[in-house]
Order: sequence, then structure tokens, then C-alpha cells
Amino acid sequence: MRNMLALMIGLHMLADYPLQGDFLAKAKNRRVPIPGVPWWQALGAHSIIHGLAVGIVTRRLSLGVAETLIHAWTDDAKCRGRLTYNQDQAIHLTSKVIWAALARREGTPS
Repeated sequence: MRNMLALMIGLHMLADYPLQGDFLAKAKNRRVPIPGVPWWQALGAHSIIHGLAVGIVTRRLSLGVAETLIHAWTDDAKCRGRLTYNQDQAIHLTSKVIWAALARREGTPS
């Protein structure tokens, strides 16, 4: 479980910082969208990257989908001013703990 959790956290940091980049960070914000770029497409792309990482690590499509949905909801709430940056990151990291525990319970090798 520790290896799986460490890998998911590392991939989260990769996906939330260098892979997100300035374009997605700005384009996913429905309050201040980039003209001509649908915010929901940018948010969806960013969230799917996170879901893909979780799905690959846990080998559970259901956990990848859950990560995609929760990541999208969390980032949208942050962009809309309903969550702080630290609350956003706490939800993301807590989600990884939950995914690792569920994958372990379901028998995914760690």
C-alpha cells in the first residue's frame, strides 16, 4: 500500500504542476476563461490525466473514474473561490489515501 500511495502522490505532483502548466491552470477556470477555450474541456483534460494515473497505479478503472470526477469537482470549487489552495491539495492527497486503501482491500498488489 505504501508503494502505491507514494507512486500516486508523486504522479499527482507531476500532473498538478509541470503537466498542468500555465495554459491548463488558466483555461480550466470558468470565472476567468481563456477566450475561445471551453473551460470544461481544459478542466476535463486535466482531471482525466489525474484519473489515468490513479487507474494505472491501482489497476482499477473505477478508481480512475472516481479520481477524475473528484479532481474536477475540487479544482472547479477552488477556481470558483469555494476552496483554498491548501484545502484543494488536502482533498487531492486524501483521495489518494482512500484509493490506495480501496485497491489494497480489493486485492491489487502494492
